[in-house]
Order: sequence, then structure tokens, then C-alpha cells
Amino acid sequence: MKLVRSFLVVLLAFTLPNAGANAAIPDALWEIVHDRCVPAASGAAIRQQCADVNLAGGYAVLKDIVGVAQYLLIPTARVSGIESPELLDPDAPNYWRDAWQSRHYVEDALRRALPRDEMSLAVNSASGRTQNQLHIHIDCLAADVAQALREAGPLIGTDWTPLPTRLRGHAYRALRIDDAELSHTDPFKVLAASVAREGAAMGDQTVLLVGAWRGDGARAFYLLNDRVRRGDPASSEELQDHTCAVADPAIVKP
Repeated sequence: MKLVRSFLVVLLAFTLPNAGANAAIPDALWEIVHDRCVPAASGAAIRQQCADVNLAGGYAVLKDIVGVAQYLLIPTARVSGIESPELLDPDAPNYWRDAWQSRHYVEDALRRALPRDEMSLAVNSASGRTQNQLHIHIDCLAADVAQALREAGPLIGTDWTPLPTRLRGHAYRALRIDDAELSHTDPFKVLAASVAREGAAMGDQTVLLVGAWRGDGARAFYLLNDRVRRGDPASSEELQDHTCAVADPAIVKP
């Protein structure tokens, strides 16, 4: 009973809404994936907690207890977060591609397909997160943010440019990635090249990836970036909607 209670505390702690980094157990995600999901996928006689464990790909997909359809993609190796240098290794897994391919878990939970530009992936900055294990939030984009990006779309090219309007009160910049399935593009490395030129720190960055279309109808992505500033912890998860209001209200429960 003590073991079960301890695990439940760990499971609940990492999703305290709007909690500071010290309010949660910072290794909760790592313990769930490393101590339960991977052993279960490897044949251990314990209940599988994750929706998917891809041992060859080096990641697990876990349903977050916050939100109607939010899932997290989590490496099965120890990777602390956006600041981890191993993410920039030439042979590093492209966790963004894996997360985008895992978006079907969100759609399965909603029992409907979402338009490309209403699906998003988010990674928070080191100071804007509660966990010390990399995790990519896979969830619906907030409806007002989706509309703002549709309007700004003609201004977003393949070089970084400031968005014309603030999102959740914060100044984001964006660029377009012309790689429909991220087959040849890792957003961590795209951002890192710019951060290095600016002499900034990756740990201060947050990234949001949103499906998009180019003007000619080709599939693409918008990559959004914000950085830690006074009063801004740089958590692009703020641009997601964990109630998935963009989905059919007859399906999504409040």
C-alpha cells in the first residue's frame, strides 16, 4: 500500500497547474517512464502506465492527467530538457518528429481528426517547467492563437521574424519550416543555431511547433520561440488549450 501511495503522489505531482518548479517532484516523469513504462514494455510483470513505449526510438508517450487529450512524449534516456547538449548531437533522436507522429493519441482521445494548424507541440524553458526530464506537450492549439497565426502566416518566412501581435502577453518570434513531416529538420537544432549566434542560452528558450500550410498549399510548420524575460518564464505551453475548445464541443467535456 505504501508503494502504491508513493507512486500516486509522484504521478499527481508533475501536473499541478501553474505550479512553480519547487512545487512538484522534479523527477516524477523520469520515474514513471524509467521505473514503470520501460520495464513493462520489456516484459516486467507490472501494469503499463504509458500509451506507447518505443524502445528502438528511445521514447515513451504518456497521457497527462491535465487536459482532455494532452499527451507527453518523453525520452527513455536521461535528458533534462531543452538545455541538454546531447539534443544537438548529429545522431540525436528527432523527438519532435516522433511527437508529431504521436499526435494521433490526441485525436483518438477526441474521437476526431484535427486540422493541421490546430495541433501543437510545446517545450518549456528550464525555469518555466516543473520537470527535469525532457517532455514535449502534444495538444490542441488555443483557438485565438490559431487564428493569430493564420493572420500572420503571410509574414512568416524561413527566417526568424517577430510576430506582429503578442500571444498571451508575450513577444514571440516565428519562422516557417518547409518539411512536411520533419524528415530532415530538428527544431531544437534550428533554434540552437540562432541562439548560438545571439550568444544566448538554450535553457532560457521555449519552443512551440504548429502545423501549417504554405501559400501554395504545401504542408509546413510554424516554429515559435520566446525567451525568459522579467515576468516571462518562457513557457510556450501557455499557447495550448488543454480543454481542446477547437474540437467539437459535443465531444469535448468541460
